[in-house]
Amino acid sequence: MTITFRFPITLIFLSLFLTIYSCGAGNKISRSKSSNELSVASVEVPTRPVFTDSSENLVAKIRVKCQGKAICPSLKRISVLFSNESTVSEVSDIVILCGSTSSVPTAISIPGSLIVKKNKFLVLCNYDFREGENEISLRLISGKSASLTGKLRIKELKVELSDGTEIPLPKVVFPELRHALKLRSAGQDNCDTYRIPGLITTNTGTLIAVYDNRYNSSKDLQENIDIGMSRSTDGGESWEPMKVIMDMGTFGGLPQNQNGMGDPCILYDTRNRVIIVASLWMNGSPPDKMLWWTSQPGMTPELTGQFMIVRSNDDGLTWSDPENITSQIKSPEWQLLLQGPGRGITMKNGTLVFPAQFKADIGTKALDGGQYTCQSTIVYSSDGGKTWSIGTGAKPNTTESQVVELSDGSLMLNMRDDRNRTDKGATNGRAGATTSDMGKTWQAHPTSNSALPEPNCQASLISADLIVAGTTKKVLFFSNPASKTKRAGMTIKASLDEGLTWPEKNQLLINEDEGYGYSCLTMINDEYVGILYEGEKDLYFQKIAVKDILKDVK
Repeated sequence: MTITFRFPITLIFLSLFLTIYSCGAGNKISRSKSSNELSVASVEVPTRPVFTDSSENLVAKIRVKCQGKAICPSLKRISVLFSNESTVSEVSDIVILCGSTSSVPTAISIPGSLIVKKNKFLVLCNYDFREGENEISLRLISGKSASLTGKLRIKELKVELSDGTEIPLPKVVFPELRHALKLRSAGQDNCDTYRIPGLITTNTGTLIAVYDNRYNSSKDLQENIDIGMSRSTDGGESWEPMKVIMDMGTFGGLPQNQNGMGDPCILYDTRNRVIIVASLWMNGSPPDKMLWWTSQPGMTPELTGQFMIVRSNDDGLTWSDPENITSQIKSPEWQLLLQGPGRGITMKNGTLVFPAQFKADIGTKALDGGQYTCQSTIVYSSDGGKTWSIGTGAKPNTTESQVVELSDGSLMLNMRDDRNRTDKGATNGRAGATTSDMGKTWQAHPTSNSALPEPNCQASLISADLIVAGTTKKVLFFSNPASKTKRAGMTIKASLDEGLTWPEKNQLLINEDEGYGYSCLTMINDEYVGILYEGEKDLYFQKIAVKDILKDVK
């Protein structure tokens, strides 16, 4: 059966304003069978998510060179063949844009021209190639109801001409495209920027996401920032409206931009079924300054950053008022103490653990030349969150960290290391340390500063007991922008030996684009990993099959 789709007129006019994406030069391909002078300059097939209900999902871009307009046939149609495993029923439209590389590309698909025959999509076009380089872009539109577990892979792509020939394309390995949704978009609910994701799964399977609501700009504290929360009860396929769960308002008679709360870290007490979110607050720090620098030794909100928490006892439906636990865990000599960000854990013995960081004068020069050196540590509670304690610093000049419990009951910190701002060589990588005495002492992990490259950015680390090759194993999952030089290439990696190795076969690139780069992982269930990560001002959510990460493990 043949199904015909019509292009919305508004979509065609909207496409006129889409900007051209840059593309690197490739190999020149020989001319087609006719006597024209058409050749392919380059083909780009990016690894990016297919966002639901979006017309901006670029899946292929071809640059075609026309040596002489008078003898070049026109473009007649584009043929796209998807693999048999692709969920093609979730593709609601295909948009074809074309134009000279010196002008804005325009929609060239003929209205009512999308014809679907099983996994093959035919798009009728009408475009006369201009002399010089021309750009053909293919964009997919996926419906709002598309499942996040759906995947698409192009098997074959043909560019057919008016003289009955095809433009010969080089053999290209098309990436597997996964669906995603924008959990929060810039400008939504009057927020300029959404940043700093945290994500957990409760015992009932509810997903709870937390993040910064940065109302005025993308600037870090101090600013008008609250902690927002989103909730999903269907494995991340849909989310309830955002709620603000941490907001100090105009405390002390000062405006909102001098009472910001940010950098959330979320923890789920699996024994008592309580969600706890920690964030940083300071009262009175000027909004034209960075709280990281203005916070000073002391204990009061006017002098130093405060370690604040809120709780939910009903799976995230309602939340307590903010509670200040700074006096329990901060030393008055320290310049600053704050959580994660990201997520904490509940240990097998019920101990609650937040990753944390503090700035202290330890006699070691900070990399920025300042007096105070930042160090990662842990904040923990052995009585269900009634009282809290803190460990010692794991390593100088480390900041944002994540914590997991290993099989022997020890804890491992995976830390952002400020040395990586300049170190782009063999010793670039996330710092790692372990403790068997709740942070009183630390030992460097064997892979510290070597196994997990980073551009100096926050990352995520979680553990899960999964059946692998018929045996229950502790699997570690890690995510970050897998680059030494820029926050690009969001990648999920897995380790089957508790972080000693991260085999390349167990690494999955999910988005090659550059962004702010923070991420947080959670096990949705034994079959799927959820990831919430930053684009630029937006937060993206994806649902990734465990088997797609542990590809060769039976």
